[in-house]
Amino acid sequence: MNPNPYSAPNAQHWKMLDASTLGEDRTFECDVAIVGTGAGGGTAAEILARSGLRVLMLEEGPLRTSSDFHMLEREAYPSLYQESAGRRTKDEGIIILQGRSVGGSTTVNWTSSFRTPPETLAYWRAHFALDSFTPAALAPWFAMMERRLGIHRWEREPNDNNDVLRRGAARIGVPTKVIPRNVRGCYNLGYCGLGCPTNAKQSMLITTIPAALAHGAQLVSRVRAERFIHKHGAVGELLCSALDAAGLAPGPHTVRVRARAFIAAGGAINTPALLIRSALPDPESCIGKRTFLHPTVISAATMPEEVVASSGAPQSIYSDHFLKTQAIDGPIGYKLEVPPLQPVLTASTFTGLGEFAASQMRNFNHLQAIIALMRDGFNEESVGGTVDLHSDGTPVLDYPISGFVWDGMRRALLAMAEIQFAAGARTVYPLHESAVPYGSWAEARVAIAQLPMEILRTRVASAHIMGGSAMSKDERTGVVDQRGRSHALENLYVFDGSAFPTSLGANPQLSIYGMVARNASALAESLTGRPAAPLADADNAEKFTPKGRTALIAESVTPTVL
Repeated sequence: MNPNPYSAPNAQHWKMLDASTLGEDRTFECDVAIVGTGAGGGTAAEILARSGLRVLMLEEGPLRTSSDFHMLEREAYPSLYQESAGRRTKDEGIIILQGRSVGGSTTVNWTSSFRTPPETLAYWRAHFALDSFTPAALAPWFAMMERRLGIHRWEREPNDNNDVLRRGAARIGVPTKVIPRNVRGCYNLGYCGLGCPTNAKQSMLITTIPAALAHGAQLVSRVRAERFIHKHGAVGELLCSALDAAGLAPGPHTVRVRARAFIAAGGAINTPALLIRSALPDPESCIGKRTFLHPTVISAATMPEEVVASSGAPQSIYSDHFLKTQAIDGPIGYKLEVPPLQPVLTASTFTGLGEFAASQMRNFNHLQAIIALMRDGFNEESVGGTVDLHSDGTPVLDYPISGFVWDGMRRALLAMAEIQFAAGARTVYPLHESAVPYGSWAEARVAIAQLPMEILRTRVASAHIMGGSAMSKDERTGVVDQRGRSHALENLYVFDGSAFPTSLGANPQLSIYGMVARNASALAESLTGRPAAPLADADNAEKFTPKGRTALIAESVTPTVL
């Protein structure tokens, strides 16, 4: 088991505070305040702290570490996910899985790590004037983060769940590849979505955040950023609410933050909502608009053999065939991957009621699933959604699905069913209220072609949220420039997936890591007047030597309270 950095002897000197324990209002002063500790906030925190800047990390969720991860869905969803893994779009038609704890979604994602596709970058250069976003310019930053986070091609054999995609696709001539994963010393348990109990997943929780803390950064958890206070073209202060002990509602105390620079990195949905609450100047009404998911449809299969889709690396095989064979601005393309199946996630996602639903769960170890992630945002009929606010100021995403997107979803359900039957499935069951298990590809092909593709009848989900605070050189089409700096406020930056002008067509974590590493390094240089300190992967690697493990495995200690 890899060491828990929060249990290391040096952790007792780290500056960490659970804001729910505050007995009075507090004010913090720092060089850089970062809202959010996920892929963007965590990456920025280490780079800026290593550069000698006073960094304050603010996280709405709790601090949970491997000692809290027991591979139990009933514990993980309420403590590690937005709205207990029940976040949905305004019409409740799309399930949104998004992290909410220290480390953000990197604590609970399935480790798939892809560089931004070159065709996506080309589209951004052509349509958003992001001229520095070339594969060659970004390659060193991606490479740096791949080294830092142990991202490498998964070398073990895929679990049976993923192997269905590999062998079924091969039999119908669809190419597949192996997914790169950000893991070191992986135990291949399969419960990545519930928090890694062995610290093998190289999330922000165990890599950049501990490194930032070791370099003097401060962490405040269970604190909600309410709004930026700004005037004369700059942010002067960030107003926050200390949350209650449950970490859900504002408590009686406030937290104020004064800094030279402020970074919004709460993730798409939360970052646009913060900017809206802050009443940023927005003459073109760009904030919250063009928020993109990879809207995802699911095809379930019953296999003759046991699959045990809850065990083994959750995602290890993928296919971009239906992206590569489709013009980026033509009919919508999609990426094929495989999700893990845990009982609660399966029971709450699969369609069907009564005896049928019960029979599915009795047959749980024979269930297999493939997902298709729609590449949204590259066509005039593909406009994404809009982040808005409830009356209490909390965010909601309105995401109508157009006929253009439904067409891709139907094609994807057909492709996935054909692959599953080619792999030997007994039955295939598209997750749709009007579908039934089909016993042959011929039967499924006819039935899927006739399914009414409608919201709430078709099961749609997404764990990838992007846009809403888009980058663009032109302030008429974007909220920030290509360095992530606000067009409206000179010391405000957006360093997360909300800055993407479209979806990616790939899992977003590595894209966020690389782009934020570049932009945070530029910010560090502008604030210090010297080049940013590089991320030395040796700092991380030495923890995994026998000597390093011995030094770091220790009894839990109480961190320094701010």
